[in-house]
Amino acid sequence: MADRDRDESGNARNSRPRDALGRPLPHGSEGVARIPDELDLTPVESLKYAQELLDQGLAFNAHEVLEGAWKSAPDDERGVWQGLAQLAVGITHVQRGNTAGAAGVLSRAVDHLDDADRPAPHGIDVDGLIGHANALIVDLARNVDIDAERLRPRLCSLPEQT
Repeated sequence: MADRDRDESGNARNSRPRDALGRPLPHGSEGVARIPDELDLTPVESLKYAQELLDQGLAFNAHEVLEGAWKSAPDDERGVWQGLAQLAVGITHVQRGNTAGAAGVLSRAVDHLDDADRPAPHGIDVDGLIGHANALIVDLARNVDIDAERLRPRLCSLPEQT
C-alpha cells in the first residue's frame, strides 16, 4: 500500500483532486479548488463562504467549510454546525443522484438543526433550513426532479450575514 500524504501531526491530507461534486479524480487531474485543511474562519465568515459555495453549486466544498466550523465551534453550537454540514452533504448526494443517501443525510441534518436553540446563533435560519430539507426529502421519495436552484438554500435569515 502506498504511503499517504500526512501533515506534521500525522493526519492524512486531502491532496487528491476532486470534481465539482467532491468526487475524487486521478492524481494529476485538474480538479476544482480545494478548501484548505487549516482554514480558520469566524462563524460569520464560515457562513458567508459556505453560502457563496452553495450559490455556485459547490455543496461539497460548502460542507468542508461548515465541517471546519463545526469542529472548532463551542460545545453549545456544535449541533447546529453539524446539521449545516450534513445539509451540505445531503445536497451533494442530490447533485450526484444518490437519492437514498441524500434522504438519509438530510434527515440527520434535520434532527441536528431541530435541536438548535432559537433563535439560532449567527442568524442561521434553522426553521427555514429544516423546512427546506424536509421538502427535499419528500420530493426525493416521490422522484420529483429537483432543479439546481433548490440546492442553494439560504443559510441565514439576515441578508447581511451571508
